[in-house]
Amino acid sequence: MHPFLLTYTGSLTPSVSAFTKKPKNQTAEIGATVIFEAETEKPDVKVRWQRDSKDISSSYKYTISAEGNMHSLTINNIAQEDAVGYAVIAGVSKVKFELKIKESEVKGPQKAVSPDPAVAEPKSEEPKGTPSAPTESSAPDTSGTVSDGIAPEGLPEIHQPDTRQDLTGLFTEKPQSGEVNVGENITFVARVCGESLLKKPTVKWFKGKWMDLASKSGKHLQLKEHYDRNTKVYTFEMHIIAAKGNFAGAYRCEVSSKDKFDSCNFDLAVHEARTTDGFDIRTAFRRTSTDAGEDSGELDFSALLKKSSFLKTGPRAVHVSTESEVDVWEILQKASPSEYEKIAFQHGITDLRGMLKRLKKMKKEEKKSAAFLRKLDPAYQVEKGHKIKMQIEVANPDAEVKWLKNGQEIHLTGRYIFESVGNKRFLTINNCTLADDAAYTCMIGEEKTITELFVKEPPVLIVRNLEDQMVMKGERVEFECEVSEEGAQVKWEKDGVELTRDESFKYRFKKDGCKHVLIINDVTKEDCGHYRVKTNGGQSLAELMVQEKQLEVYQSIADLTVKAKDQAVFKCEVSDENVKGIWYKNGVEVKADARTHITHIGRIHKLTIDDVKPEDEGDYTFVPEGYAFNLSAKLNFLEVKIDFVPRQDPPKIHLDCMGRTAESTILVVAGNKLRLDVPITGDPAPIVVWTKGEKGSFKEGESRPEPRHTWTVKNGEVLTDSDGHVHVESTKGHCIFTIEGAERQDEGVYSVIVRNPAGEDTADINVKVVDVPDPPEAPRILSVGEDSCIVQWDPPLFDGGQPVIGYVLERKKKKSYRWMRLNFDPYKETTYEAKRMIEGVAYEMRVYAVNAIGMSRPSAASQPFVPVAPTSEPTGLCVEDISDTTISLKWRAPERIGSAELEGYGVEYCKEGSDEWIPAFKGLTERTSVIIRDLPTGEKMQFRVRAYNMAGPSPAATLQQAVTIREIMQRPKIWVPRNLRQTLIKKVGEMINLVIPFQGKPRPQVTWTKNDEPLDPKQVSIRNSDTDTILFIRRSERKDSGKYDVQVQIENVEDRASVNIQIVDLPGPPQNLKVIDVWGFNVALEWKPPKDNGNCDITGYTIQKADKKTMEWYTVFEHYRRTNCVVSDLIMGNEYVFRVYAINMVGLSPEPCLSKDSAYIQKTGIVYKPPSYKEHDFSEAPKFTHPLVSRSVIAGYSATLSCSVRGIPKPKITWYKNKMDITNEAKYRMFSNQGVLTLEIRKPCPFDGGVYMCKAINDSGEDIVECKLEVRRKYMPLTQELLKNLLSNS
Repeated sequence: MHPFLLTYTGSLTPSVSAFTKKPKNQTAEIGATVIFEAETEKPDVKVRWQRDSKDISSSYKYTISAEGNMHSLTINNIAQEDAVGYAVIAGVSKVKFELKIKESEVKGPQKAVSPDPAVAEPKSEEPKGTPSAPTESSAPDTSGTVSDGIAPEGLPEIHQPDTRQDLTGLFTEKPQSGEVNVGENITFVARVCGESLLKKPTVKWFKGKWMDLASKSGKHLQLKEHYDRNTKVYTFEMHIIAAKGNFAGAYRCEVSSKDKFDSCNFDLAVHEARTTDGFDIRTAFRRTSTDAGEDSGELDFSALLKKSSFLKTGPRAVHVSTESEVDVWEILQKASPSEYEKIAFQHGITDLRGMLKRLKKMKKEEKKSAAFLRKLDPAYQVEKGHKIKMQIEVANPDAEVKWLKNGQEIHLTGRYIFESVGNKRFLTINNCTLADDAAYTCMIGEEKTITELFVKEPPVLIVRNLEDQMVMKGERVEFECEVSEEGAQVKWEKDGVELTRDESFKYRFKKDGCKHVLIINDVTKEDCGHYRVKTNGGQSLAELMVQEKQLEVYQSIADLTVKAKDQAVFKCEVSDENVKGIWYKNGVEVKADARTHITHIGRIHKLTIDDVKPEDEGDYTFVPEGYAFNLSAKLNFLEVKIDFVPRQDPPKIHLDCMGRTAESTILVVAGNKLRLDVPITGDPAPIVVWTKGEKGSFKEGESRPEPRHTWTVKNGEVLTDSDGHVHVESTKGHCIFTIEGAERQDEGVYSVIVRNPAGEDTADINVKVVDVPDPPEAPRILSVGEDSCIVQWDPPLFDGGQPVIGYVLERKKKKSYRWMRLNFDPYKETTYEAKRMIEGVAYEMRVYAVNAIGMSRPSAASQPFVPVAPTSEPTGLCVEDISDTTISLKWRAPERIGSAELEGYGVEYCKEGSDEWIPAFKGLTERTSVIIRDLPTGEKMQFRVRAYNMAGPSPAATLQQAVTIREIMQRPKIWVPRNLRQTLIKKVGEMINLVIPFQGKPRPQVTWTKNDEPLDPKQVSIRNSDTDTILFIRRSERKDSGKYDVQVQIENVEDRASVNIQIVDLPGPPQNLKVIDVWGFNVALEWKPPKDNGNCDITGYTIQKADKKTMEWYTVFEHYRRTNCVVSDLIMGNEYVFRVYAINMVGLSPEPCLSKDSAYIQKTGIVYKPPSYKEHDFSEAPKFTHPLVSRSVIAGYSATLSCSVRGIPKPKITWYKNKMDITNEAKYRMFSNQGVLTLEIRKPCPFDGGVYMCKAINDSGEDIVECKLEVRRKYMPLTQELLKNLLSNS
């Protein structure tokens, strides 16, 4: 084996530990007491005991004691849940041990288990000098996490979760700390009992103290939850997928429910991937620096210490150090990072991670940044939509700071604000979004500071909750809620199952701003349940109850009495045509066969029995499916018997309304059975004859009309039968007339005649058949509005025999299949305004007619229509221009256009006082301005504009008052553009295009001149319009320069303006370039300006030199303004020639001016003899350059006296008043600034008046200046002398 590897492997087992005696694993019975003992190397060391990585404190369960360097943990009354992992921590050393539970058959008294390892857990004796496997971790975890070091044998890396119920908290199972390798998955589980909770608890997962993980869900993090209805336990899971190294750290789970709250801390340790093959120990020592340099940063030994697979394989060479104890801290502090590896091997350090972290902090405290006094915080958190301010302090207040986001430089915008206050620098981010969740860097030169910004989405709250609903089967249901934020995502659930949009369109989800709607079409009993809407900040629950529609019976089945071989028909009609039913006879279901027919057509159900037999007699029942009621009737079989009656009685009809006129009227609903049971007497049994005449009654005394139908019954047998659906029968004492399924043609006067040999009797019965009305014709849409329409229809052609009491209307969207009823009470009119429609959506309408019998079939659907409101009126209508026969109008588009496209505008006009509006043109115009021509001159006209869309015209926009069609005289005025108010400068050859706007009516006459002369039409083009004039020169020349005058004239009124044009060109070459002098390495040149300056000023010259040997030109000066210069730094022995170019605003002159003479730089040295100058005497006697001025001032106001003096050397100044020196008097202040002398007299009084003198003295002489000061009183009395002076002055 490689010696280097052997040495390091041996050093992993430390020779020095914080513990001289470590606790051992123990096994105990339930109810017993266990004592764990540990001995530290030094006394009075602070020791912590942990259970499942959580600190233990003294209680009735745990007893912690410490005496000197002996420490013990006593666990009383051991239970099954105490069988977990424990640890003891002293300094940076941590030892783990376990407690195992042994089930005993006979429980004896509680005994303390000896801490002796031989008793607790016998082990084979180890060789001398070979310590047991290491039990200390590589570093202490500050939050009590599972150590990253090597666990003792038999201790699992991740303990089973603690499933005990916390009697004071909400958790029934708390998430436990865990370890995971990089790239692997791990799940943390928390459980909460919901039996005592009124609502679902809220759970939040955090990393560290503040990072909410709800906003970090994604590829590597998933949060799940579910509810067990049987156990009433909520389970919350946090799945970490493909773990990374930076996932390690402390986590927290919080659960809350109304006034209850509980939290739990746990930790996650992430290890490097374990490898066994080809492990290179040197690669484990990675550096902490993020720079690309191979030797940059500090060594990090944590990666090596986490590779437990390497540490656990193969025999370990152990070396017990016998050297004296050394201070490793001192060695590491003094050593460079490149020597850490060597020091680690020499001293057998296993706790390098903790030591290097502490060493790094110590070094960081010593090493201060040269650029930053204060760096960014490690991380910031802000809620979405809020602002965040990051702050640093720089050492140099003038330092330039650069801010980066994810490595990209941030530029100043409305959201990013940079501030600089002294040596503080701020970055403010306004209205933070999720895109701002990134890493931010502040750089000063090469130094930088980095932070992380976490943007947290605010919880979406439910502002308006769902409401419980009770509906009938088949109806449409809408659950609506309102949330606190627009565009928020919500989740809909039914009985805990998430709802999705399926192909059958059972569920539809609608979002309108903050409103969210769940729509359920055609609800059924299966749709009953609890519906829930969820957001990340709350939820709302509502219940849906569905009731079956109450089935209405329009026609019930009736009893039948039939004789042999006749047909029996049971018929009923219900309100729902989709309802099916079953027929029963005496409780047994009737099956269809050759004689029995069962039919269902629309709302009508029929049971038909052909060739009736005696066994068909019985009770028949119809049961609608899904409804708890039935319809019953009886079928009687009639046997014909002939009885001999010896005596004879005349027949008699016993009716309540007797008479020969049809006054007795019976109403029957169409489709129902009509049964007329007429009591009769007579002996022998009379023959009964039923006849039907025309509809209506006949007058008394008139002959009875011939019957249309006749039915005769004798002795119970039908002698004549003219209609199959009419049955007549006769029983003892009764004659029965039955119409099965009465129809409209069955209406009329029915006469019954009974006769026998003893006589006859007659009675008339008026039968009227009533029915539901016929459907109305298809409705017509008269007009539409923004969310409404007006619909009209005609009454039905047939009212069913009963007056129509109203109408019912329905509407539906064109692409939908569901009709929605608009009114539930019959509407009496034939014109209806339907409201609450959606603008821009196509609809159809239909109508039902209703009478006392029922509701007709629906009418045909109307033509599709779209509710669209006309636009608002156009705005800003005004007159733009007017002439004798035309007018120009303009306006702006309507403020509200609506969902329909704007088709155009219609313009109309009329004479004042008239209501007849005349269209200005055919059709519509899309423009917002129009010219109306051929109007009568001098007439007062009114104009209006309307906008049109598919709904029709908008309200009209009308001028405030009528307009007289007559051109208005307007004074001519020229509006010279701002850029032409100064001289227009153009280069030769450029195009000139001048646009000069003007005003004036009628159209003015425009005249152009140049320098008071007409323009040359060959060179200059002029174009005039009603509002402007254009001067155009295609290719300008120098001669086009000058002053251009434009004149606009209307009759005797005119206006003038001038435009100066300057055409510039390149200048000519300079003149007469001379070499004035040559000395040393210098040449003095002189020249004259060019004759042609290009029509603009010469801005400078370019001077070039060339050696006559090579004649390569080099520029000496550019943009040189003088006409003489000195060319220096010439080479000795060379001969030079020179040239000069002139420069103006156009550029360099095309040709240079060459020097006629050349300049030779001699090689011999030249002795410079400075010229002798006579020393000049600069002394000068004082002389006042500005004298004092006599003044008259008002008493009480400060006054100043000023003068100026010059003199060399600087003269001494003295002020006098009336020849008295006032230099030291406090009332006066003297100032001297650059020869200007000032005397200030503070608030003078009349006694301060007099003669003031200023004297200046120096060695060359003196000078004096004086003035007179008069001080007047504030209020001068008016004397005769003063009055005379004032009058004379005026």
